[in-house]
Amino acid sequence: MRSTTSPLHTLRIRTLRRAAGLAAALIALTAGCTAASSSSNAGAVSGTATPAAATSAPSLSVSATMSQVPVAPASPSAPLPTDQVTGPAAPVVYFAEGGSVTGATVVKPGCAAGCALSGDGTTSLWNMTWPAWNTVQAVGDGTEKIDDCDPNCATGTLHAVKVTVAFTKPVLVCVSAGTGKLLWTQVTFTWPDGLPSVFSGDNAPTNPFTYPDITAQQAKSCP
Repeated sequence: MRSTTSPLHTLRIRTLRRAAGLAAALIALTAGCTAASSSSNAGAVSGTATPAAATSAPSLSVSATMSQVPVAPASPSAPLPTDQVTGPAAPVVYFAEGGSVTGATVVKPGCAAGCALSGDGTTSLWNMTWPAWNTVQAVGDGTEKIDDCDPNCATGTLHAVKVTVAFTKPVLVCVSAGTGKLLWTQVTFTWPDGLPSVFSGDNAPTNPFTYPDITAQQAKSCP
């Protein structure tokens, strides 16, 4: 029997078949991508490293990071000045008048008027006040009387000048059997108004003034 199907009908059938095949291919491709994505997510959840995770830098925990931060050592506390230390253990530093350990040893206000700095009486302190007197230094303001020793120290003239003095460099000296005292060994002078012209050149006073006899008797302890 002769077929009654027209060429146009045949073309339509072929077109529908091709469209159905293309749709099936798209469905299969979509299913494959979904499966691959699910597999990747499952690997991340289970701890399986992905290529991106393998190249990322490892993170440090907070404790590990803090342990690498250097910590500066604590600074030791500075010793308190004697004026700020209370109790029988507070150290006291004395001034030995004239630089003699066998003479008078004084603490403020003992060195306020007629406090001899030299053993020959050529210089002394008067009208002194002591804003600071501790284990490091004693600083006082007042008047210094200085002999110009012209023509000699016995008949020279005393000049009263404004002065600021600082006693420093204390050492331990055994002043008697089993008894020790801390004594200043150096005096530094500042003359705010300067000095008379007679104290110039070779006649200028020594500054700072030291007491080598006291330093020579320095002891570590006094048994």
